[in-house]
Amino acid sequence: MKPQDYELDIRPLAPEDGGGFVAVAPELPGCRSDGETPEEALRNAYDAIACWLEAAEEMGRPVPAPRRRAA
Repeated sequence: MKPQDYELDIRPLAPEDGGGFVAVAPELPGCRSDGETPEEALRNAYDAIACWLEAAEEMGRPVPAPRRRAA
């Protein structure tokens, strides 16, 4: 599995939350990132997913299969 296989929800952050955008991987609990632009949030989220997957494997935790596969 690769980070791009996982769905990401990207949405704007409120100004009181610092502005920019947040990207959340709903299939991976607690896996999220942010960025000044949607594109930056997406790139950062792929890094966060890679780290999430690596940590889960190191700890022997199950890794959810992605609901969809990237084309």
